[in-house]
Amino acid sequence: MGRRWANCPPYGALEGHAGLIIARALDKPPPTRHIAGMSFTLLQVALGGALGASSRYLTGVGMTALMGRSFPWGTLTVNILGSFLMGVLVVVLANFSATRFAPFLTIGFLGGFTTFSSFSLDFATLYERGEVALALGYVAASVLVSLAALFAGLMAARSVFA
Repeated sequence: MGRRWANCPPYGALEGHAGLIIARALDKPPPTRHIAGMSFTLLQVALGGALGASSRYLTGVGMTALMGRSFPWGTLTVNILGSFLMGVLVVVLANFSATRFAPFLTIGFLGGFTTFSSFSLDFATLYERGEVALALGYVAASVLVSLAALFAGLMAARSVFA
């Protein structure tokens, strides 16, 4: 039962566009229904992302007012809350056969609210598939390489403006 959500979007969403990928590979125009479906999905993601990003901002403002600026309470709050909501949503959407709302809620809203929720779902998916070493490697690489990339970006930008 715990693995039931592994086929839900964002993973299952990729399979829905297999016809588009195959059509491109064969250099044929994709079927019109795939384009219309992708346009609607893109609209769902965009609207959800706008609401999620706005919610993230407001959560940060609220946590700063409540707890002060000495610690990134807003970021910590959205990462934990977003990960919890991702776990709840993928199970609820799968159990109610409502995965059509996943682009809006998981990729869009939670993606805009916190990308950490997608990271957490990716880890859980790998872990529940029994790929524990790969899951741990994913965590280590995501955190360490992302931090290294951040510092590389800081150094690159600072060297331009120095």
